Amino acid sequence: MSNLFLTAINASIEAGNEICKIYNSDDFNVTIKSDNSPLTIADKRSNEIIMNAIQNTNIPIISEENKQLSFDERKNWEKLWLVDPLDGTKEFIKKNGEFTVNIALIENNYPIFGTIYVPVQKILYFGSVEHGSFMIKNIQTPYSNFDKLIADAIKLPQKKDGDTYKVVASKSHFNEDTKKFIENLEKKHSKIELVNAGSSLKLCLVAQGLADIYPRYAPTMEWDIAAGHAIVKAAGGKVLKADDNTEVSYNKENLLNPYFVVINK
Repeated sequence: MSNLFLTAINASIEAGNEICKIYNSDDFNVTIKSDNSPLTIADKRSNEIIMNAIQNTNIPIISEENKQLSFDERKNWEKLWLVDPLDGTKEFIKKNGEFTVNIALIENNYPIFGTIYVPVQKILYFGSVEHGSFMIKNIQTPYSNFDKLIADAIKLPQKKDGDTYKVVASKSHFNEDTKKFIENLEKKHSKIELVNAGSSLKLCLVAQGLADIYPRYAPTMEWDIAAGHAIVKAAGGKVLKADDNTEVSYNKENLLNPYFVVINK
């Protein structure tokens, strides 16, 4: 299994390096998809690199940039890869650096491994239920040995400073449901601080212990959060449906996620 994880990790790094070349060239070639979300040449090139790397594992793949198969074709998959080749395309276009490459391995509808690479910052997050969750900084080249990668990494979560209860809240999705959720938290905690990040970095904040909770009352797709879910879970946290507090699952008939809450412990 470690070889599978390493294949995905190295694919995310290589894809991230290619994204950075395009990011620094300013030649994004932006088009608009049918759902009005932007698509760049970086999304496409990242997807090509990842597909070339993981298709040899003989595990089926769901990627944001691939044609989606019907539920009848995929409903009996016991394992699958869930891929977002460039999570945060809007952040990429804005050039704020807060975009990621996300790859998750799903088994029986739940994540068992995830890798998130942050190309501009050269930070890698990865986690599995078997090994735990980790972060490694200043990484630009693939590793040939998974144990060496773990040895060089920082174990998550890190120790949290202070007693402030930190809530991840997206400025662009700060709706009435999110506001009410935070107001309820304010009744339970003496000091609340809102923190913000782009793309799947929101889940990474929780996995690191830099935030306590991330409520998401706005639409996301499975590939947006699966890798982060795996990393949070391996760090001891949870990703729960907002309506019934059960774990979020994957490879559903509708790939749209329910509203959810991420908790670090």
